[in-house]
Amino acid sequence: MLSKSWQWLHQMVVNMANTHPIPQRQVTDSIMCAQVVTRFAPSPTGFLHIGGARTALFNWLYAKANSGKMVLRIEDTDRERSTDAAIDAILAGMEWMGLDYDGEAVSQYSRVERHREIVEQLLAEGKAYRCYCTPEELAEMRETARANKLPPRYDGRWRDRDPSEAPAGAKAAIRIKAPLEGKTTINDQVQGTVVIPNKDLDDMIIMRSDGNPTYNLAVVVDDHDMGITHIVRGDDHLTNAARQTLVYQAMDWDVPTMAHIPLIHGPDGAKLSKRHGALGVEAYRDMGYLPEAMRNYLVRLGWSHGDDEFFSTQQMIEWFDLSGIGKAAARFDFKKLENLNGQHMRNTDDSQLYDALIDVLPHLEDGKDMLNQLDDGKKKQIMLAMSGVKERAKTLLDLKAGLAFVFDQRPLNLEEKAAKLLTDDARALLRDIIPVFEGLTEWSLDSTDAAVRAFAEEKELKLGKVAQPLRAALTGRSTSPGIFDVLIVLGKEESIARLKDQCV
Repeated sequence: MLSKSWQWLHQMVVNMANTHPIPQRQVTDSIMCAQVVTRFAPSPTGFLHIGGARTALFNWLYAKANSGKMVLRIEDTDRERSTDAAIDAILAGMEWMGLDYDGEAVSQYSRVERHREIVEQLLAEGKAYRCYCTPEELAEMRETARANKLPPRYDGRWRDRDPSEAPAGAKAAIRIKAPLEGKTTINDQVQGTVVIPNKDLDDMIIMRSDGNPTYNLAVVVDDHDMGITHIVRGDDHLTNAARQTLVYQAMDWDVPTMAHIPLIHGPDGAKLSKRHGALGVEAYRDMGYLPEAMRNYLVRLGWSHGDDEFFSTQQMIEWFDLSGIGKAAARFDFKKLENLNGQHMRNTDDSQLYDALIDVLPHLEDGKDMLNQLDDGKKKQIMLAMSGVKERAKTLLDLKAGLAFVFDQRPLNLEEKAAKLLTDDARALLRDIIPVFEGLTEWSLDSTDAAVRAFAEEKELKLGKVAQPLRAALTGRSTSPGIFDVLIVLGKEESIARLKDQCV
């Protein structure tokens, strides 16, 4: 039984085939002449990781910057490793990142008949051939190459042989006829001109003996049929670019403009791993980062606009160009991400930040408990506290922690540090200040500020000596938003009740 994701992707492709029977080449040519078309083409074998999210972002930005389109293709031809859960994770990650795409997502596997059609065309035109090599023969070729300290490559033994020479019952793989001489040139927008001698490109398999087309064949056909004008992807695909160019040339198709971007490394320069931050984007959501900040941080991993660090999304769209991408690998740095996220939080409207917090609460520990308590009164308190709390917060987790006093139930469970602040002398101060608060006819920042300062002066104490036990008694914590903000957010009745709880 197919999941909803698979059913949706499959039906979309069926609909396309039924409603657009005109030749694919005509469709492609009209699109390519009209506008820039990029694509994000993840394999659904896991979550949408940081490297994939940045690739999607670069494609999205380039399309937006040039009034073009970005399409999403799910490259699910690896049937053993592709999963429904991974498709759902990719779609959810794209949605959270705010990276929309044009049209419906396309399942590459659902286009397998189109891929086979191209393979048959290449065979008919003499640009591909059937290879009947056994696994033992291929292993021998690899061993010979290794012994001669050469990269493993196919020796072309079936290139000009007649299929009638094949062993009875043998199944053939289909290989493309690569040029034997000359060179293949990739004019890359990031890497520059990359020249690969054709002698280093053997006759790659374009369809396996089980009838399934290979990745390098399917990608070219899909990019052509979908009218892709610009391919922006990781530089680990640079070798594939040369092989795919051979397919374009064999089909007499235009080669899209290519830009192979450097990979992301950890702070130590090593390949990015989970300890560095190679997590799914949903993990960053759950760590309290804003999608706006993630877009800002990721665009700076390999791309620059002068010395600017902080960008709005609109600025990124206006400024983004492939020429701003560097060749060196970018280094992931959690501290920079956190600082940038804090900047975005401080620059976000309080109501928008409230919405972001509410969206992430279901994914956080105790978040559902907060949601269950949420009503109009609590929302009003949160909005009163927001401007003060967000100044100290770097993530939504910090924001949640800073607002926790709003949701705490009486009597408060004191944190260890807060409990230590409430000495006998401190509790005596609280008992003395309660009547002061009860006597206030106006409950405002100015009135509470003036009352506490006058109380401290009367007791010949510094303000902090009064504010600290007040903070501990009102929030149960040793750190919190400004104490006068806390008093106003809680209100007169709740504030006095919390103070009395600690004086029993």
